[in-house]
Amino acid sequence: MMSNDIYDHMQVSAQARLFIALWPDDIVRRSLADYRDACHWQGRPALARDAKLHITLHFLGNVAHARVPGLRAALTAPCAAFDLAFGHPALWTRGVAVIEPLAIPDELRALHAGLKEAICSLGLPVEARPFRPHITLARHARQVDFPAQALKAIWRVEEYALLESKTDTGEYRMLERYPVVSDT
Repeated sequence: MMSNDIYDHMQVSAQARLFIALWPDDIVRRSLADYRDACHWQGRPALARDAKLHITLHFLGNVAHARVPGLRAALTAPCAAFDLAFGHPALWTRGVAVIEPLAIPDELRALHAGLKEAICSLGLPVEARPFRPHITLARHARQVDFPAQALKAIWRVEEYALLESKTDTGEYRMLERYPVVSDT
C-alpha cells in the first residue's frame, strides 16, 4: 500500500497550476520594476520578482496535465490590440501593493469575457469576483509610500499567454502565446 504522502505528491504532480495573463515586454517590465523599486516599503514585504510582473486575466487552478494540450488549442478569444496606461497605485487589504491601469479599455473587457466563455465551454470554473486588472508589486506590505512621480508606462498589448505556475520552484513557465488582432 502507498503512503498518503507519496500518493498526495503523485496527485499534485499529475496536475499543472495554470493561469492566463497579459505578459509585458521587456521595456514595460523594466518600467514596472523601476517603479516598484522606487517605492518606500515599511516592514519586510515580499516584492514581486521582475520575471513575475503580469496581469492575471483568469486563474484556472490545478488542471490535469493530460488536459493541457486541449486547453492550449481552445483558449483563443478574438481581441484587438490595445494600450494600457498605468497610474493608480494602491495598497489593498492583506498587504497587497498593486498598480492599476488608469482606465480599463473595452478591448480588455472583451478579451476577459471571451476567455471566460472559452473556459466555461471547457467545463472549468471561473472566479466569481469582478475583474480588477492590476499588477502586483508586493505582498505582505504593511505600509508603502508610492513615488510622487507617476508611472509613465504605456503597455501596447498585442498578446496574452497561458502560463504554468511551478509549485516546486515558484517559477512561471510559458505554455502558449496568443496574438491579438492588430488594429493598424
